[in-house]
Amino acid sequence: MVGGRAVGWYGANDRLVHMTLVEAHAAGINHWDTADIYGDGHAERLLGQVWGQVPREDIFLASKVGWDPGPYGHYYHPEQIRRQLERSLRYLRTDHLDLYYLHHCDFGPNDQYLDAALEMLHRFRDEGKLRFIGLSDWSNEKLMRYVERIGPDVVQCYRNVVDDTYEESGLKEWVERNDAGVAFFSPLKHGLLLGLYEGPVTFGVGDHRSHIPDFRDFGLLARLRACREKVEERFADKRLPVLYALVGALLTGVENGSVILGLHRPSQVAAAAEAGAPLAPEDARWLRRLYRENGRPTRASWKMHANGP
Repeated sequence: MVGGRAVGWYGANDRLVHMTLVEAHAAGINHWDTADIYGDGHAERLLGQVWGQVPREDIFLASKVGWDPGPYGHYYHPEQIRRQLERSLRYLRTDHLDLYYLHHCDFGPNDQYLDAALEMLHRFRDEGKLRFIGLSDWSNEKLMRYVERIGPDVVQCYRNVVDDTYEESGLKEWVERNDAGVAFFSPLKHGLLLGLYEGPVTFGVGDHRSHIPDFRDFGLLARLRACREKVEERFADKRLPVLYALVGALLTGVENGSVILGLHRPSQVAAAAEAGAPLAPEDARWLRRLYRENGRPTRASWKMHANGP
């Protein structure tokens, strides 16, 4: 928990996570993404403990800053950014980050904290503490308001086959025109789109999914199970057909793109390594149509979301 906000996943096992990281490297998964607030630094510590078995130079390592305001009463105070970067480097046991994101686009009234935050990242880059600057947010429309001013090397945005404004927001065009990188997060919509839940789910303390009403929506969960069955039939030759399809659809027609998957068990690695190929355009269109027709919450669930969990 950070500032009363759940920022982790309940039930992760440190030993299994370590094994997963080692196997991910062996499978060629070399883009590792974390943030200062994930587990309030615990995720960074776990990554930093693996360098004895995984060469640091083999990994493109990304972290983020922004959601912990520290003692300053607002996000992105320059001294808090410095404090968090130094902590991240210490926890990750490295002298630099390959990519460092501004974790969101809330820069205060009239964006008064933006310029100082960006200046800090440029200074860190000049000092050799980071290589590339990134910008992240849940809203592609927010990202579009700031990408020209910030000029990030990489944008990280929320995208899955149900919730997708990547193209209509103009972000896809900006990324391609500026030869930037893009990383899509929550491609499985917190795991919902895998269609694995037989009924409403209750998560442990500290798990961010406990605040998502869709996990308690009977009708939605049933429709997603039906989607899973159809996808498994269409992509029956794949190790995990649903994962393969949901990730591949996001990479169709995208250059310089990646998809952020959360792995915490060695058994997940092989399927994740297989899931990096774009789908054929006709397969991607079929998949989007299937999930957009069946993957929306019920009206009651939307009302719950609006009113809070």
